[in-house]
Amino acid sequence: MPPLDARILVVDDNEDILQAARLLLKRHFTSVQTLGDPAQLPALVRRNAFDVLLLDMNFAPGADSGEEGLRRLAEIMALDPEAVVVLVTAHGDVELAVEAMKKGAADFVTKPWENERLVATLMAALNLRRSRREAAELRQRNSGLIAASHNIGMGETEMIGTAPTMLQVVGALRRAAPTDANVLILGENGTGKELAARALHRMSGRANEVFLRVDLGALSPQLFESELFGHRRGAFTDAKSDRTGYLRAATGGTLFLDEIGNVPLSLQSKLLTTLERREVVPVGAEKPEPIDVRLICATNLSSQQLADENRFRQDLLYRINTVEITLPPLRQRREDIPLLLEHYAVFYAQKYNLPARRFSAALAERLLNWSWPGNVRALRHAVERAVILSENEVLEPADFPLSDAAPPPAPAAGESSRLDSIERAAIVRALETHNNNVSRAAAALGLTRTSLYRRMEKYGL
Repeated sequence: MPPLDARILVVDDNEDILQAARLLLKRHFTSVQTLGDPAQLPALVRRNAFDVLLLDMNFAPGADSGEEGLRRLAEIMALDPEAVVVLVTAHGDVELAVEAMKKGAADFVTKPWENERLVATLMAALNLRRSRREAAELRQRNSGLIAASHNIGMGETEMIGTAPTMLQVVGALRRAAPTDANVLILGENGTGKELAARALHRMSGRANEVFLRVDLGALSPQLFESELFGHRRGAFTDAKSDRTGYLRAATGGTLFLDEIGNVPLSLQSKLLTTLERREVVPVGAEKPEPIDVRLICATNLSSQQLADENRFRQDLLYRINTVEITLPPLRQRREDIPLLLEHYAVFYAQKYNLPARRFSAALAERLLNWSWPGNVRALRHAVERAVILSENEVLEPADFPLSDAAPPPAPAAGESSRLDSIERAAIVRALETHNNNVSRAAAALGLTRTSLYRRMEKYGL
């Protein structure tokens, strides 16, 4: 068995002990460094990232109180709070070793040591160091995610509306938010499912923790397991390092699984087990790791489609929809359209430092009566484009090139119309092929999701 990739430092004033430690430990670890003068320890720790330190408790001739060992331990922990220190103490000084462990030591061995016991103790200490490092990396990553998730412009993430259907949704969100219950959000594309999920997070007890969104529709089936559950180095060909999965990365906060209907049936069972046991087993690992997440899922599939056992496990459905909230399409809350238009017109004018825009009476009537197949997302994009491109203070119908909700008539003569017809047909085929999964259809067409949504809006899809 090759030596483990680890850096070990042995600190003792007895050269014979240092030599014995070198000969023993170099067979088990790639780097073994020794130090006879403990006064050099702080400088050495500052310059190097040791995985485990083996530290003697007494250095001065005749000393047996362990006071210097405790002082050196305190120095190490002050320099590196994640340091893993194993103490070497005289036989019978167990009480002293216990006191040292209360002050940060990981373990202890007694002199004269047994070789197998010493190696086993250092192996366990090395595992502790790796766990501490992983936890520190996870905290750092979560801090970045928390900052990023809190740094989204509120103008684009607010839930806006006073229609009765929207008031019912907001009421349901407020009641569900503090409970930590799993929530399933249903609704057509563009109705604001992510906005609802973020609102749940902001009103929950996890508001100061990470909100992590995962677009399951954008993950290839081959990556599902690795991305959600994580993997260990060497678990498969491209696994060149350990990876923390989304379920672990969101621990302490909220995990939003968008397009949950795209989880392959083969993985739905593992996801169910993970949620039931509140622990995850990374690919290539043997031991489970605990998770603590508030789960929010969303899909544009209908309740009837989710009830199809050939598409979605019913026991998993029961697990994720403790609370089920359906967002209404914009055509079912037309009274909110003027409010939304005004909000986004002001927001994008301020965002791009442009003059305020108003809507002409003709345009307002047209937008109020349009079917909005892309829902609020389409309205927001249309207003943003008009605010940017229009040279007039008052927006007119020409600033909103919206198609009819019904399929367009046969294209007129001309190359532009023919290309539009071909593009529309290609989009329809891609959406049908991928069961209306916008992410996968966009990837198949070589487009971003935003670009595809704009083309769908253009062609009334």
